[in-house]
Amino acid sequence: MSLDTSTLYTVAAMIAALLGMMLLFFGFQEKIAALKWWGSAYLLGAGSVALWTFGSTRFGDLFALGLNATGFLTCGMVWHAARLFHGRKPNYPGLVLGALVWIAAVTTLPPGAEALRMTIGAGIVAIYAALTATELWTERRRTLRSRWPSFAVPVMHGFVLMLPILLGDLLHPRDRAFDHSVWVTMFAVEVVLYAVGTVFVIFMLVSERAVTVHKNAASCDPLTGMFNRRGFAEACGRVIEREANGGRPVTVLIFDIDHFKSINDRFGHPAGDEILKLFSAVVVNNLRISDLSGRIGGEEFAALLPCPLEEGVIVAERVREAFEASGIVCEEGPVDTTVSIGVAGGPAGTELEVLLAAADTALYQAKRSGRNRVEAAEELPLSLEHWRRKSAGSARPVTSVPRLA
Repeated sequence: MSLDTSTLYTVAAMIAALLGMMLLFFGFQEKIAALKWWGSAYLLGAGSVALWTFGSTRFGDLFALGLNATGFLTCGMVWHAARLFHGRKPNYPGLVLGALVWIAAVTTLPPGAEALRMTIGAGIVAIYAALTATELWTERRRTLRSRWPSFAVPVMHGFVLMLPILLGDLLHPRDRAFDHSVWVTMFAVEVVLYAVGTVFVIFMLVSERAVTVHKNAASCDPLTGMFNRRGFAEACGRVIEREANGGRPVTVLIFDIDHFKSINDRFGHPAGDEILKLFSAVVVNNLRISDLSGRIGGEEFAALLPCPLEEGVIVAERVREAFEASGIVCEEGPVDTTVSIGVAGGPAGTELEVLLAAADTALYQAKRSGRNRVEAAEELPLSLEHWRRKSAGSARPVTSVPRLA
């Protein structure tokens, strides 16, 4: 069964136009610039394919040159959209470079170098496909599960595009029947599949971006950008589990900004918000990359450090000194920037609730002792029964569990 190439290109143009309108609609609805670029590229590409299919033989070489340059421009627009989607800066010279290279090749090469021009054109599109795949692959915010199709689709498109052109150069350099061979038919079919596959990848990325935004909103504090109580507890659970498997201790710090209510009353809530953001920056800058921190209350923060209690006390003192040294002065006068800190550490497998309760007790001791100081918990107030049962369950039944006072 033979397939009419013109019919296939017409179907490809219609599908691309439909998908382009859909992308533009969602781009304006969701205010996503990348979707607008993708949609515009699809519509422009659909128009150029339709005009090339029905008008390439009716108009002159200049018209064909413009249509081909437009096709290369759409490839650059797809790459440009991938950059914008992941927060990269626009690259307008690179967007139009492919079209300019094609125009230069057509105008400078001799009339008989048709095969070379076809190879250059295929190479331009393949390069844009590789650049698009690279942009999608190197995006670190996405999971490996969804990363491979966004990489494979443009790579396969570039490969399929190059294959018939290269085979034509190598096997049929002077065969005029190659323009109507099975390779050109396969390419027409691939254009349709690529149009659908690319839009599938685009909507998959947009959907995953939306899920990530909602997930971050549920686990992050919007003012400071740190974990909220829920996100902090979930992240700490994973770290405690990991450290427990290695038999390593963990330490929890609880911070409470001194006289925060009076700061709000004296300077207003905007000043209080600035103090919270300042303190969150102090905490993050004085912790290691392996430490976790979060805002678990109004002016109360917490941190989990995979280290012994002694090291945790040193870190807490460093945070206290850094916050005290970052005094702020406004029109109403100086703003107190001091913090009281409670520290509690436990052996491998100590539950987060146990550590938080002990650190909270140490925090109130620091406040009773004059504030702007660090206090370490002397003992854990709750038992370690839960973890010991879990650890011993894989080896032998637990007959008795000692409890800590």
